[in-house]
Amino acid sequence: MLLLTLGITATAITELQAETFKVATFEIDASPPIGSPLAYDPTKGIQMPLSFRGIILQGQQTYVLCTVDWLGVSSDSQKAFKEAIAEAVGTDPKNVVVHAIHQHDAPRCDATTQAVFDEFDLDYDMFDLKFIAEVQKRAAAAAKQSLKNLQTVTHIGTGQAEIEKVASNRRILGPDGKVKYVRYTATKDPVVRDQPIGTIDPMCKSISFWNGEQPVAVMTYYATHPQSYYRTGLANPDFPGMARNAREESTGTFHIHFNGAGGNIGAGKWNDGAKENRAVLTKRVEEGMKRAWDETKRKPIKADDVALASVDVLLPLSPYIQKEEAISELKNKSLDRLTHFRAARELAWLRRHEAGDAISIECLTIGDARILHMPGELFVEYQLAAQKLRPDLFVAMAAYGDYAPGYIGTEVSYGEGGYETSRTASRVSGRSEQVLMGAISKLLKDDSAK
Repeated sequence: MLLLTLGITATAITELQAETFKVATFEIDASPPIGSPLAYDPTKGIQMPLSFRGIILQGQQTYVLCTVDWLGVSSDSQKAFKEAIAEAVGTDPKNVVVHAIHQHDAPRCDATTQAVFDEFDLDYDMFDLKFIAEVQKRAAAAAKQSLKNLQTVTHIGTGQAEIEKVASNRRILGPDGKVKYVRYTATKDPVVRDQPIGTIDPMCKSISFWNGEQPVAVMTYYATHPQSYYRTGLANPDFPGMARNAREESTGTFHIHFNGAGGNIGAGKWNDGAKENRAVLTKRVEEGMKRAWDETKRKPIKADDVALASVDVLLPLSPYIQKEEAISELKNKSLDRLTHFRAARELAWLRRHEAGDAISIECLTIGDARILHMPGELFVEYQLAAQKLRPDLFVAMAAYGDYAPGYIGTEVSYGEGGYETSRTASRVSGRSEQVLMGAISKLLKDDSAK
């Protein structure tokens, strides 16, 4: 009543509230219990805790961006995380994105492939669904609790800087145009390490949220495989997670990190797998994150400057995937575990494709920044192409969203050979480039979300 007597109508109050942009953050421990499967080995211990982190952006709608220190989150597991978190914060699951950072001494998360194992009575301990469900429940509860601590955001900050001597291209071509060497993230052969860096995106991009002069949260983006060494049985976030943790400690600001399109990128030129290199790589990433932070330029932001657009896509199937062959392999109990694993993932992906169960490609607009949220182990060329499409904007990319497709190369890469485009690694075909670039182009060129 007092407000009305001062000439402020109920409509004006609603409009003022709608103009206020707010942010909340949450984090839970996502470390597996002892004995639970990591990607390649049972968990023997926790070398350093894994985390599931989220940032809630509340303006005219509520959006939630999440990352987890796991190898990947696929298909029905993606849906379960999105639905649980969306329900907890009162938004649509389409407004929630979940990405992995892709550490290898960390769990896999794929309820859909586990269902195929169960269907064919294959008793493989690869996915701890009880643990995964418990993490989903705790993440949703933490997200809901964080709404009590929403902070007003008046400015968005963007900055970028080069990270030196970390990223290198994994695919080294010979004179015939075919892959001669695959330079994995730990490469012992000095001949392979000494090959040129190749095509990478060396830049770390930083997007931060501010209430006046006070930082509220920061998001960083960098494209590389995150392994220094693995197969230890000890869960750890490896060098990108360690760099993130160090920056959070030094700044006192919540830090969420996303792996960019690093499917064909790794630290192999600079890393022979020696354990001391983990600290070296961590420091280099940490320093790059700091330089990007130091380069931050801030601009005012309000609620209607924030929006999420999406395009649903069906990625073309790998020509290797044949239903009857996969079923035959799954029925053959004499075959080895890895063959059954490949066949189960192929059948799960094929059935999803037949059902028209699309993958959503999202683009988050925050003022002059655009953040593309992409599936799979995407090649860095997609990230570079997106930036070229809109040089007038600050374009960042988070890959390793829905992990079900596996590696997603460029069209030409499927004729070059190499691990990343092999049957084992990729469940899509080279025609995926047309589909994805069409979605990226549409999202970046459509400014109706501004």
